[in-house]
Amino acid sequence: MLVLNYFILAVAQLFHFTKQLYQLSMAILDNLKYSEDHEWVRVEEGNIVYVGITDHAQGELGEIVYVEVESVGEALNAGDVFGTVEAVKTTSDLLMPIGGKILAFNPALDENEGDDPTLINSSPYKDGWIIKIEMADSGELNNLLDAEAYGDLIS
Repeated sequence: MLVLNYFILAVAQLFHFTKQLYQLSMAILDNLKYSEDHEWVRVEEGNIVYVGITDHAQGELGEIVYVEVESVGEALNAGDVFGTVEAVKTTSDLLMPIGGKILAFNPALDENEGDDPTLINSSPYKDGWIIKIEMADSGELNNLLDAEAYGDLIS
């Protein structure tokens, strides 16, 4: 019985350690803002921002096989659906983290151009960006999480 107790304790500690390693391996970049829905926002020149899903989100979804964005040219509010991402396991809505006009859908992800949605898995913060937006109100950035708060959310 004592051996079984030690075994259970060892497995529990291993699970806790593995979970900590997994969380450390998830990239959270300091120069981005994050939504509670796991989208990230990178401010570029002026009121232009890029949006994608976080490393944590792509890890939870698994292999991304398709991304659909039919809202290019539309002005949407924060929280509105701008597209969908399809993984082997599931399909998920993509939500606007801030309001603005969608200027572009990443051509590398588009099935009519680059057709490589796995870029979201391999490079979620660089090559795997999903949309480019012209922000309606930069004050909405204050409603998003910084890296530390997002890290707390997913831990």
